[in-house]
Amino acid sequence: MPTVHFSSDLLACTAGLETIVLDASRVVELKQSLIGRFPPLTEQLGRLAVAIDGEIYNDADYHPLDPDSEIYFVPRIAGG
Repeated sequence: MPTVHFSSDLLACTAGLETIVLDASRVVELKQSLIGRFPPLTEQLGRLAVAIDGEIYNDADYHPLDPDSEIYFVPRIAGG
């Protein structure tokens, strides 16, 4: 099951929990599970990009996750 790692900025929303393992096959399912467990993450997750196994995605909702994926939520990177 994918492991989510929370940055120090998100710890206030997770009651200090730094990592969590969730059963999800896509990012959208992962986000839904996180918001269900930690409602304060709702606003935060909408503003962040997702790093999956070291690769950053700005729009990753339907990106598949491997059972051993490592997930981080990071600030979005703007290009130009």
